[in-house]
This record gives sequence, C-alpha cells and structure tokens, in this order.
Amino acid sequence: MPSMTRRALVLTQEAAGHWFRRSLPAHVFTAPLEGDPEVAENAEAAARWRMSGGDWRGFLASYCASFVAVMLFIA
Repeated sequence: MPSMTRRALVLTQEAAGHWFRRSLPAHVFTAPLEGDPEVAENAEAAARWRMSGGDWRGFLASYCASFVAVMLFIA
C-alpha cells in the first residue's frame, strides 16, 4: 500500500501551476469586492477624456490656420 501523507493545514494553492502563484495566500484568488472603486475611477477618467464643444472649436481653428499657412507657403 502506498504511503499517504496527511496534511492538517495546506498553505499553498496546489491547483496553481506556477511556483509564484502557489506561494500567494488564498485571499488573493477570491472574487473582488462588490463596491469596486476602479469602476468609478474608469467612468470619471472617460468623462475627462471626452471632447467638449470648446475643444472641437479650438482643434478646428488650429487645423484651419495650419492648412491656410501651408497652402500660402506652397503657393
């Protein structure tokens, strides 16, 4: 009969294949909390990156001024 070792306490994640993942504590592999702050931060960052009317006006003015300057230089 093969010898069986009995473990009273398992401190590693035996299902993890990589040695570093096996060394991490069990709470690392649990699901994230319900009130994830990252979702709110992502929504705030997306709102900051949206272009407003003033942004578009400034972009179009710069583009038109550059276009006119290049055309005058070429002609």
